[in-house]
Parts: sequence; C-alpha cells; structure tokens
Amino acid sequence: MIKNILITGAEGQLGSEIQALVMNQKALRLLAGGQYHFTDQSTLDITDAEAVYTYMQQYKIDYCINCAAYTAVDKAEEQEELAQLVNVEGPRNLAKAAAALGAKLVHISTDYVYAGIASGPIRETAATDPQGVYGRTKLAGEQAVLAELPDALIIRTAWVYSSFGHNFVKTMLRLGQERPSLSVVADQIGSPTFAGDLAEAILRILGQEESPSGLYHYSNEGVASWYDFAHAIFELAQIDCALQPIDTKDYPTPAKRPAFSLLHKGKIKNDFALAIPHWRESLARMLKTLRY
Repeated sequence: MIKNILITGAEGQLGSEIQALVMNQKALRLLAGGQYHFTDQSTLDITDAEAVYTYMQQYKIDYCINCAAYTAVDKAEEQEELAQLVNVEGPRNLAKAAAALGAKLVHISTDYVYAGIASGPIRETAATDPQGVYGRTKLAGEQAVLAELPDALIIRTAWVYSSFGHNFVKTMLRLGQERPSLSVVADQIGSPTFAGDLAEAILRILGQEESPSGLYHYSNEGVASWYDFAHAIFELAQIDCALQPIDTKDYPTPAKRPAFSLLHKGKIKNDFALAIPHWRESLARMLKTLRY
C-alpha cells in the first residue's frame, strides 16, 4: 500500500538528505511504496494550523517527518518570539493535525535540551535543563507534540552536518582554504551527525514498524571535540591549515553551548536493529560527495 509521507523543512539539511535518498531511489529500499511530499515555508507554513490540517487532509498524509525548525542558536537569544512560533507552535499544529487525521509524526529535536554537564553518554531518561532560548523552545516543542499526540516519535540529535546547506564542515572547508591557521573549541564534547545517516535511519524505522513511537537519541558513533572534528575534516580533505585548540571561554557566543553532548544510542539501535556508522566514516563519505 502506498504511504503518503510529508517532509516539512525540506530545504534544510535533513530534509535535503531525505530528498537525495528519494532521488537516487535508496528510499525505495528503506521504505517501500512511499509517495513523498516535500514542503518548505513557502509551500506550507507550519505555524498556520489551518494550512497544516488542510494540507495533510488533502494529500492523505500517513507519515509526517518534521525537519522544520528555527535553528539559529545565537539569533534565538534576540528572536525568542520567532523561535517559539516555529519550534513550539509549528510542531503543535503538526501533531494536532496528525492526531485528527490518524497520521504518524516523527519530530526532530536536539541535544540543547540538556544542560551539557553530564560525565557520560546521555540517555533519554536524563533530566532536561536547556540553557538558552533555542534549547527551551525545542524542549517546549517536544512537550507540545506529546500533549497532542502521545504516540509521536521524537528523535534528539546533535552536531548535524550535510552536503547541503550551511554547517560546520562547510565552514571549515572554506576557512581552511582561506586562512593559514584557525582556532577551534576543544572543550565541547559530542559526536557529529551526518544528516544522510539520520535520514536513512528514519526511513528504515518507518519501513519496519507500523507505528513507532517514543523518545530516542541518534548521532554517529564515536566521540570528538569540535577541534577533533575540524582536524579530521582537514586531514580527509587534505587541507593544509594549522589548528589551535582553544577553550569555550576564549570564543564567547550569545548562546551557551552544551559542554558535553555525547548521546547514548543503545535504545534506538536495539529497538530498531540499527547499525550506526562511526562519525569519521560518515565524514569521509560526505566529503567524497563534495569531491574531496
């Protein structure tokens, strides 16, 4: 049976990677019989509850993968109302429409819901304590989704990059070729997440489970600092740029970053039989798509 799948925020990193899977027909292997509907703000404003319901009803949506979000972490400190609208009211509207129409919702969240002070990999049961507007609105978005649709699937991820859009990898590639040296924060710890891997994981989950639900973590395997990540980018791309490790205090930003964002992935791996690649392996694959 053909399933109608709505992807919001389709021009972002994750949405673009899902589009790439559909274009190269990998999506067929992961989720057979899917009819994909890709939207961005210009084609579906998720903050408009009536528009969301009308769209999902018109196209008989079975699954909605919400990739839309306000992700400008620093700007959010000054644009809290806009972040609230996109990160809370938008997901609420999608969940409400999904509940009314019998659709399944996959909602993407973030490591910023945690304080970033853990001493080991963070499990889904860990206490939340967001430190800025972005994290607070993303956590409120999760809560809004679950209030409307308790059986939604929520995936928290971290350090996302892609061959599409703006991200840390592309910034390092550009700056590494423009400057002889760079200073990169070395005391923030986590694991990079290739959006292409997350896209495959989501479609694989939807393809094997009739109604997956619950809260899960997903990032690539392995541990790194931003300095480690930058070092690997330059090494794999063969860019000759000297790197200097610095502390977070030496690179102040309007929004506080979590010092420790390493997510525990045991639950998602066990429940859905997922094999998650190491971050260096995924980085190498992504750089090849950019011809490095």
